[in-house]
Amino acid sequence: MYYAASYDSPVGLLTLGSDGKHLTGLWIQGQKHFGGENGTGMAWETGPEPAVLETARKWLDRYFSGQKPCPDELPLAPQGTEFQRLIWGLLCEIPYGTVTTYGGLAKKAAARMGRATMSGQAVGGALAHNPVSIIIPCHRVVGAGGSLTGYAGGLDRKIWLLDHEGVDVSRFSIPQKGTAL
Repeated sequence: MYYAASYDSPVGLLTLGSDGKHLTGLWIQGQKHFGGENGTGMAWETGPEPAVLETARKWLDRYFSGQKPCPDELPLAPQGTEFQRLIWGLLCEIPYGTVTTYGGLAKKAAARMGRATMSGQAVGGALAHNPVSIIIPCHRVVGAGGSLTGYAGGLDRKIWLLDHEGVDVSRFSIPQKGTAL
């Protein structure tokens, strides 16, 4: 069974998803790849809310109040391929208030997989399908040239989240509206 709950955040309404024991999703209203049907094709259950959803709300309360909670404080179970789960795990290692590049993440993924190289574009594809945004911090990944590209929740929200974490966003270039990301 899959459960959903809402959370009103400074970046918009969030939908939290759970399998009853784990947090399986966190989507910003209107984001690309929204998990409105929880990725299973099954409808959301109604009824008593699993405790993990309240735990996730408290995590988000702490995050949005300026504290630095860690993703590993929550029982996360995002659904994806083995490669996607590897990338999402690497995202959880990026410290609060810091950023890395798609290429830097690709190098780490390649090393973990015992490969010589890995495509930054492959990493970007995995980030685009991150089903637990904010908590699994894909907003902390930027382009190699210092551009703030790509965020399924919208570039304005990526900027807000980075600024909220104390990242100096003025050092990054921001694509103009109408420019491909």
